Amino acid sequence: MLRMIGFAVLLWATAAQADPADDLETLIEDYWANEMEENPFSATGSGVFEYNDKVPGVSPEDYRRRAGEAKEFLTRLEALDRVGLDEDGRLNADLLEFILKHDIAQSAFDDWRIPFLADTGFHTNFGYVVSATPFRKESDYEDYIERLRAMPGYIDQNIANMRQGLADGFTQPKEILANIIPSFEAQVKESAAEHPYYAPFKTMPEIISGRRQSALRKEAQNVLEEGVIPAYQRLLTFMQDEYVPGARDTLGASSLPQGDAYYETRVKFYTTLDDTTAEEIHDIGLREVARIRLEMQGVIKETGFQGSFAEFLNYLRTDKQFYADTPQQLLDRAAWISKDIDGRLPAYFGKMPRQPYSVEPVPDAIAENYTNARYVGASLDADRGGQFWVNTYMHEKRPMYQLVAMALHEAVPGHHMQSALSLEIEDVPEFRNQFYPHAYGEGWGLYSEKLGVEMGVYLTPYDHFGRLTWEMWRACRLVIDTGLHTKGWTRQRAIDYLASNTALSLHNVQTEVDRYIAWPGQALAYKMGELTIWELRAKAERELGDDFDIREFHDAVLAEGGLPLEMLRVQIDDYIADVKSR
Repeated sequence: MLRMIGFAVLLWATAAQADPADDLETLIEDYWANEMEENPFSATGSGVFEYNDKVPGVSPEDYRRRAGEAKEFLTRLEALDRVGLDEDGRLNADLLEFILKHDIAQSAFDDWRIPFLADTGFHTNFGYVVSATPFRKESDYEDYIERLRAMPGYIDQNIANMRQGLADGFTQPKEILANIIPSFEAQVKESAAEHPYYAPFKTMPEIISGRRQSALRKEAQNVLEEGVIPAYQRLLTFMQDEYVPGARDTLGASSLPQGDAYYETRVKFYTTLDDTTAEEIHDIGLREVARIRLEMQGVIKETGFQGSFAEFLNYLRTDKQFYADTPQQLLDRAAWISKDIDGRLPAYFGKMPRQPYSVEPVPDAIAENYTNARYVGASLDADRGGQFWVNTYMHEKRPMYQLVAMALHEAVPGHHMQSALSLEIEDVPEFRNQFYPHAYGEGWGLYSEKLGVEMGVYLTPYDHFGRLTWEMWRACRLVIDTGLHTKGWTRQRAIDYLASNTALSLHNVQTEVDRYIAWPGQALAYKMGELTIWELRAKAERELGDDFDIREFHDAVLAEGGLPLEMLRVQIDDYIADVKSR
């Protein structure tokens, strides 16, 4: 008996001596290792290359296992004594808690039954993985071939998941599918040489002997032509013969099983705000639309145009002076604007990212129903830098006056600067470098567009109107997304609303509305994040007065990488207090 009591006291003493910082470090290491193993595509994008021969498991059992793992990690996290952590440790714990809680909340809806959006999905995302994969030595190609060998099973399991979605009434709306099918068609090629997944074999490093190169090419060709391409053909046939005819006739997320609760979790995740409702966001959007409309009227007056607002929009959509003659002209202009912005950054930022970026066209396979532009990041170990994608499909319908705002948002000081600096943050867990809360990231991108006014990069009234069109576009998103998913809006009503309030081309209007329909809640992130950043800047300017330094403020916003908006508020409060204490 005495021995048992002594053993219990020893256990208590050991627990009492446990260091919560060590426990948290172990938990985070376990979490990140599990994330990389469970998500090998994400691992490649994060610069973890040991899983480059694998694809993710996407069966219902795989998703249930991951949800269980998230719950176990959260249980371990909640058992930690956070009072004993330092400031950095508490921030790490708070961020991990945010991620785990939202992963668990979203897992309840089995959204693996809809594995694609309007402009991307499981069938196209492997292209990003290929571009992030290093091809430096023979084993890189061998791993890649093994990954290709596993792709048919990955595709077939996603087909099975979508069949379950059909049975459950949990599908994308039938009304938008006609514009999405081309992205499935683009993956079906006549030969391996035509397929984008064969691209790494077209130019191979000299360190691999010519004989071995030939053998690897032949093996890849066989895997693509006998496995991958037939699997994509099965997928296309399924989409055309089963999915489109069987998809739901309704539109908004509220019409899905548990639709109201599902949309609520999406709103909280994408805005990172737990106490803001869809109704409140809708009202914020209406106010922002009215405010921006007044600014637009002022710019129209500046141009000297005589006519109504609708007539000015038609003028911008139809006058050829505003459009590129060739796709290359669009890319050239975007590249020039980007370099012009690069030269102005030191006046507004104290810290610059080391990683470069390029200006690239959106890949042909996804361009038709893709958004205007996107930033595609890269790990610091990748063979390329970040990429600012410009959609050159139907270049004659993509106005040049939107390029300044586009470059500010997608390249610098927007997504490239934010993402590249996040990768460089030292002495933080790896998940922090990769964490991208949408309201912070997209809010920063939209803030960067308006910052361009101060930076002097909008050179003509039409460029200014292009910026306001992009800001109006994001304000309209608040109204349209909540209108579609909670108020019963039709697709045509959403199209008319966006077309009548912005100078976006009608093609862009259609692709954007389809994006909001297919991706409930994500469109809310931009404006909600941007409004918060401007609110915090106004607070800093007000409280610091002459001590306010725009470079220090921007560095403070970017210093810790991606943060939920309430945590960003704390970050800026700490920055203000620090400046006051000097």
